[in-house]
Amino acid sequence: MIITFTMFLIGILLGFIGAGGSGFIIAILTVVFGVPIHTALGTSLAAMVFTTLSGAYSHYRQGNIDVKAGLTAGIFGAVFSYFGSRIAVGIPVDSLHWLTAGMLFLSAVMLMTRLFLVNRLKGTNKSETKSAISFLIRAAFVGIVTGVLSGTFGIGSAPFIQLGLLIVLGLSLQKSVGTTMLVILPIAMAGGIGYYFEGYFNVLLLVQVLAGTMIGSYIGAKFTNHVPVPILKIAMVLTPIMAGATLLIL
Repeated sequence: MIITFTMFLIGILLGFIGAGGSGFIIAILTVVFGVPIHTALGTSLAAMVFTTLSGAYSHYRQGNIDVKAGLTAGIFGAVFSYFGSRIAVGIPVDSLHWLTAGMLFLSAVMLMTRLFLVNRLKGTNKSETKSAISFLIRAAFVGIVTGVLSGTFGIGSAPFIQLGLLIVLGLSLQKSVGTTMLVILPIAMAGGIGYYFEGYFNVLLLVQVLAGTMIGSYIGAKFTNHVPVPILKIAMVLTPIMAGATLLIL
């Protein structure tokens, strides 16, 4: 029940900022509950499939998802997430802790640069103003980069996906938040399958994580459109920072 309640609280935050939260889940499972990091990676990626499904549905109801961009980037991301999970198996435990934490800190820096140092976020919807080939190339780029990061480091790469949707595909902040959850779905599924075949998967732990995060994510997504944009930006940046700091405690 302690794990489930903790994951419920995390799920509310993740649904609010549009993140799968694998990095945060990994940090809590390894540091607080003593789960081996490779098992935490595989379990958290599998959990993200269900967590983001709940959050994505809620965001879709709120009109925050660009389905075409989300599915295209997600399909490319899924393929490379699977290969990334095979790479992670060969990385030593200690190195994987530092690398995952480093990626989380990097994602926070990238988000901070985009959200706070750029005066205006313009949702120009480039996917509609450019050719189909141009859209496919840009969406594939977002999917490939974030898929490799997700599979290798066990993180959902939500900040990287959001940046790709904001900069490369030109979606608005709210659209990028919701569409990110759709992109994460196939990426998390493919990465989870990769870890499953490597033996890093715990069914009971998955159930405990899901029991809390699915409900929390659905509830959290309802607050995205009702909170001032500056608060949403701060939450998006602080979440990976907290996850990375937690991992370094170990």
